[in-house]
Amino acid sequence: MTTVRSGETISFGPFRLLVVERLLLKDGINVAVGGRALDILIALAARAGEIVSERELTHVAWPGLAVSSTSLRTQISTLRKALGERREGSRYIVNVPGRGYILVAPVKRTAASGADTAVTRTTRSRNLPPPPKLLVGRKEAIADLSSLLLSRRFISVVGPGGIGKTTVAVATAHALRQQFGEDGLCFVDLGSLSDPRDVPNALASVLDRAFQGVDPETYMCAFLADKRILIVLDGCEHVIGATATLCERLLPNAPSLHLLTTSREALRVEGESVHLLPPLDSPREETPSAAQALASPAVQLFMERASSGGYKGELTDAEAPVVASICRRLDGIALAIELVASRVGAYGIQGTADLLESGAELLLQGRRSSSPRHRTLQAMLDWSFKLLSADEQMVLRRLSVFVGQFTLPGAYAVAAATDGERYTVPDAFARLVDKSLI
Repeated sequence: MTTVRSGETISFGPFRLLVVERLLLKDGINVAVGGRALDILIALAARAGEIVSERELTHVAWPGLAVSSTSLRTQISTLRKALGERREGSRYIVNVPGRGYILVAPVKRTAASGADTAVTRTTRSRNLPPPPKLLVGRKEAIADLSSLLLSRRFISVVGPGGIGKTTVAVATAHALRQQFGEDGLCFVDLGSLSDPRDVPNALASVLDRAFQGVDPETYMCAFLADKRILIVLDGCEHVIGATATLCERLLPNAPSLHLLTTSREALRVEGESVHLLPPLDSPREETPSAAQALASPAVQLFMERASSGGYKGELTDAEAPVVASICRRLDGIALAIELVASRVGAYGIQGTADLLESGAELLLQGRRSSSPRHRTLQAMLDWSFKLLSADEQMVLRRLSVFVGQFTLPGAYAVAAATDGERYTVPDAFARLVDKSLI
């Protein structure tokens, strides 16, 4: 955790925050800010680029007191007005729903002596997560993506939630480290944003640059114009319009820029090539042997996660068909397999299969460090459903009566309850396919 040093000045955009003096200056002129709002700003600036939880901010502003979340939101709103957000076309503080707030503007920290002590936060290859420890069944996809990125420059990895898009994108970026260098890899987590207007500033924050004003993309294009860099934009689906606009502006104006995006649907912009990420292969045989089952990536992942969750046994020939059936039931979705396999240590393989018969896979809890939408399959499905339009939600609800595969005429017959809907259902159906929900 970053801390504020005595006598330190923190600068961002046109602002200077004098910590000891408890002053906020804009272009040298004092900005009137209340004490609690200033406490919150100091806490956010001390950890610029990181999410600071509501609990931490409440403790900073109201030490020892029990206050409602409304009080914190009021102070954040006051602070945003003092910083001139929206009024001047700038954006500094972003809310990450369910997690807290983040100061997205890059900052410079200056000691009392006047010497710069640090710039923003130190990152590994501009925020790129470490390479995945477990990578099953994706080597071919990573090799293909690496080659395509170098030749086509703009690739979107598309697939349903939980299939492993982020894992593949991160692994691909690491595979291209030699081509782009340590400073040429940039990872932007868009999944934490709630406002599409924050997309440019999220990228600016990772680039350690402040592109303020009504049109920050213009300055960003100029900054990237002569740089060879790979930018990974992860989790675009809920801010897809803003992300598409940004990519379409950046790509032609930065000839050495390469873009890798992950989304549940294609961005559909000029220059984009789509890579559909398939599910992990499951055993095709109904009753495979243990050796045959373990030859499939889905079963390999299942047993690895089962072992990590406390299961000590080896896969037997008798249990192989059960695991194969579980993986097929979960459609080879990596997140679903991991969530279910994590319960094998407690229930055993057959007990876990019995658990799924009650539909319990939707509520099984994942890692606490995961984003809220990836902690359960139910949360992942809810996230996807809320992003749909009203007619898409209606069609998807009606199609839920199908179990397994269904024909296109059958889908139209079920989804179109009235004569008028016969004309709108095909378009909604096609959009659901595009969004990886069918």
